[in-house]
Amino acid sequence: MDKETALKRIRSLPIWQGEISTAPLGGGRTNLNFTVTDDSGRYVVRFGDDIPEHQLMRFNELAAARAAHAAGLSPAVVHVEDGLTVIDYIDAKTLDEPDVADPDMLARIIPLLHRCHHDIPKHFRGPALIFWVFHVIRDYTATLRDGHSNYTAQLNDYLDITEKLEAAVGPVEIVFGHNDLMAANFLDDGKRLWLIDWDYAGFNSPLFDLGGLASNNSLNEDQEAVMLDLYFDGQVTDELLHRYHAMKCASLLRESMWSMVSELTSNLDIDYVAYTAENLTRFRRAYDTYKQS
Repeated sequence: MDKETALKRIRSLPIWQGEISTAPLGGGRTNLNFTVTDDSGRYVVRFGDDIPEHQLMRFNELAAARAAHAAGLSPAVVHVEDGLTVIDYIDAKTLDEPDVADPDMLARIIPLLHRCHHDIPKHFRGPALIFWVFHVIRDYTATLRDGHSNYTAQLNDYLDITEKLEAAVGPVEIVFGHNDLMAANFLDDGKRLWLIDWDYAGFNSPLFDLGGLASNNSLNEDQEAVMLDLYFDGQVTDELLHRYHAMKCASLLRESMWSMVSELTSNLDIDYVAYTAENLTRFRRAYDTYKQS
């Protein structure tokens, strides 16, 4: 959808009170986003259809967003139409990677993550998805082969690695995961943190969110240790560390392949080639470290 079509649709919504002003809101990797201000307040309008190649289904995103609001984690959904969601605007600072990596901020993030994992299922309504990273990688592999991707020659190696990592992770606890813990999905309003953007939400192992939190925000070894100690209340064994690092590698491989698929399918103005290269570098570094552990 182009900007003018989106703005026309925004103006036609029946929910506004008085005149409205709009502004584009950057940062979305699967959505087109705007802020809208009317006489009643300020809102975010998100445009986005299902993206089957990424296992992204908007019915699930909406249910997760509503459950997250009910659990006190996320702003309220105020209006929904086909391909469009309006949510309350939060006047807050969007975190960046150095913010997330700060031990004081991690001490605020981890309780929020615990609430996501354990409180959202109490409020979730309707059918729910499971996000199993090893399935996602296998599905991405098929999509990349079907699309004659430039990365096809490497796919067998990625599948071999995936089998080894899945075996290393072993049996898991099931919680409700956010599954996309980029820094920009945390908001700090000065009093509390908010967690937003539930595109990939679903039941999962907590190790995936922890691995994603570390890898997406460039945590170093000491910062990872703080994160894990906080989440597991100091009960971090060598076995748990090995399983965690395997899941973190899988998280990085999935992010790399997400970008590879986006190179084939996305119309958004994002340099996916560069993003693929960046994440493959992170993945190879993490996997080399994992193999030496």
